[in-house]
Amino acid sequence: MPRAINNVASRRRRKRVLKQAKGFYSGRRKLFQNAKETVKKGLGYAYRDRRNKKRVFRALWITRINAAARINGISYSRLVAGLNKANVTIDRKILAELAATDMPAFEAIVNTAKAALDN
Repeated sequence: MPRAINNVASRRRRKRVLKQAKGFYSGRRKLFQNAKETVKKGLGYAYRDRRNKKRVFRALWITRINAAARINGISYSRLVAGLNKANVTIDRKILAELAATDMPAFEAIVNTAKAALDN
């Protein structure tokens, strides 16, 4: 009995991988074996970095808030403690945006936190 090779499925599988490898350099986009390894590695990095991105942005927001808070005479940790005590629920993303673009509004929030800490 002759050997059965499903050429259609094999070709489709290879084409899918090579399509994902589009834009890679040299043999990494042209040679199936190299492309397959590179695509697999790239997908792994993409999965990992979708999670890391959240950490990186949170760290950036905290850095920006801390810098603006210190200009107003309070540290980041004291600011957050004061906001929690005052029951102000504002996330770090918005706080960082206010610190960068709207300093008077940020100062009002800092004053609220300071007042809550003094009580």
